[in-house]
Amino acid sequence: MPTEKKAEIVEQLTELLSQNKFIIAAEYRGLSVSEMSQLRRQLREMNAEFHVVKNTLAKFAAEKAGKPGLSQYFQGPIALALCQGDATQLAKALSTYARASKTALTIKGGILDVRVLSPQEIYSLATLPPIDVMRARLLGVLQSPIYSLHNVLSANLRALGALLNARIQQMGGMENA
Repeated sequence: MPTEKKAEIVEQLTELLSQNKFIIAAEYRGLSVSEMSQLRRQLREMNAEFHVVKNTLAKFAAEKAGKPGLSQYFQGPIALALCQGDATQLAKALSTYARASKTALTIKGGILDVRVLSPQEIYSLATLPPIDVMRARLLGVLQSPIYSLHNVLSANLRALGALLNARIQQMGGMENA
């Protein structure tokens, strides 16, 4: 890495890799420039980025960023999809694009925080619902026992109230007769 420009590129890549918690390495062989631009635009809408990288420089950057497990995917023409937010959205977008483009984009693997992910794990991550839906489901599961307990405890009070109302109607009916 003799040139200053390469050292600057490594620093920029190191910063990108350390800032983003979810990174997917994908082989882009066969994608045209317009298809690549379309993919970048699509990913930009979900606050994700797509960068073509040089393998040797990316390996140095991955080591410096503390994500050495990512280095195993740097073979052939590789691009990195990076995301700070919802990992499922990025995985879903890339896997959908890979399926739609048939063989033009191949997901090699990725890393979530410090955990290395295989392509199968990324595809299964893509099948998960978004984080907001998962939070809502968890909240429903947590609230369910509370609502059940409330219904059980208030059932006797409702029955007593219905019984008293029936007795009042019965008493009122006798007075009118």
